[in-house]
Amino acid sequence: MTEYFDALEVRDQAQREAELFAALPAALAAARERAPAIATQLQDVQVDRITSRQALAAIPVLRKSELLKRQHAQRTQVGENHVQAGAGAGTVVQRVFGGFSTIGWGDAARVFASPGPIYEPESKRADYWRFGRALYAAGFRANTLLYNCFSYHFTPAGSMFETAGLAIGCTVFPGGVGQTEMQVATIHDLQPEGYAGTPSFLKLILEKADEMQVALPSLKRALFSGEAFPPSLQTWFAARGIHGYQAYGTADLGLIAYESEARDGLIIGEDIVLEIVRPGTNEPVPEGEVGEIVVTTLNPDYPLLRFGTGDLSAIMPGILPAVVPTSGFAAGWGVPTRRPRCGACLCTQSKWPGSWPALTRSTRPGWLFPVKPGAMT
Repeated sequence: MTEYFDALEVRDQAQREAELFAALPAALAAARERAPAIATQLQDVQVDRITSRQALAAIPVLRKSELLKRQHAQRTQVGENHVQAGAGAGTVVQRVFGGFSTIGWGDAARVFASPGPIYEPESKRADYWRFGRALYAAGFRANTLLYNCFSYHFTPAGSMFETAGLAIGCTVFPGGVGQTEMQVATIHDLQPEGYAGTPSFLKLILEKADEMQVALPSLKRALFSGEAFPPSLQTWFAARGIHGYQAYGTADLGLIAYESEARDGLIIGEDIVLEIVRPGTNEPVPEGEVGEIVVTTLNPDYPLLRFGTGDLSAIMPGILPAVVPTSGFAAGWGVPTRRPRCGACLCTQSKWPGSWPALTRSTRPGWLFPVKPGAMT
C-alpha cells in the first residue's frame, strides 16, 4: 500500500520549517483583513516579519478562556433580538464567532457548539478538520466502509471523522453513540472494515456482541480519540484482530497529532506550527521542559494564532529514530520494522525514555510527551 498520505510527510525538517514560515505572513495578513479578533491580536505587529519561531513568540498567546469571553461579549453586545434575518456575514462573524471566523452563514457548511458554549464553524472545504491524514496513517483506504461512532450532535467529532473518511474515498455510516444492540446488528449486516470513535465504546460493542453470540470479524482497524488508549486496551483489541491507533485534536483547531503503525508517538500535523509555552505566559520553554501546547493554524476560514490548548507537554531533545520497534516504546525496543512518517511526535507515554537506541536518524527532531494524554476537547 502507499506509504504516505502525501508528499508533505517526507519533507526534511529544514524544508518543513521553511515552507511553514514562508506561508505564515500571507496567512496572517489575510486573517487580519477578514477576522476582527485576529486584527486585534496582531495590533502593531508587522506580519511580513513573522518568518521564524522567535518572531512568532512575540505575539500574545490566545487562550481558550479568552476566546470564550470574546464570543460571549460579542453576543451580549450585539444582542440576538437586534440581528435581522439575512444579516450579512460580518454580523455573524462578530456575534457568533467573536470575530475569529472569516466565514458566516452560507459559506459555513455547519456550526458546532463546544462547552462554554464556544461556537466553531466548519467550511465546505474537503477534509476541513484535516483528519484524513490520521485515518490514512491508521490504515484506512478508499472503497472501504468507515463505521463512525463519534457523536454528530453539537460538537464536531462526528463530522471530523466523516469528512476525513469521505476525503480519502471511504463510505461512512453515521453510527453515533448508544444503542449497543443496534450497533452490533448493523456492524454484522454492513461488515465495515474500520471504526472511528472512543475505545471504550468499541469495547462495549464487542462485549455486547459476545453476549449476543454475534461474530464481528470484519472490523480490522480503528482510529480512536476522546479518551486515553493505554497499551492494555491496545492489546485487548489486537487479540480480536483489530489494530487501533489514536489521534489528538480539538474542536477549535482540528487535527493536532496522530499515530501511525510505527507506534512510537503521535506525529504532529504537517500544516500547523506547534510550540510549548510556559503556562500563563507567552514564552516558549526550553526543550525538555513541561509547558502548554500552543498551536498556530493556517486555516483560512477559522484562523487561530498561538492558540493555547490547555494541554501540558514537553519536547524532548533528540532525533526520532528512522526505524521503529514492533514491540512498542513502553515495552522496549524490538525488531525494527518500517520507517515512520517524518514528524515530531506527541507521545502518549507519561515518562521519559531511558536511552535512545543506536538507529539511523529520521528527518525531523523532537519527541513530545503530554503530561495529560491527548483527548479531543
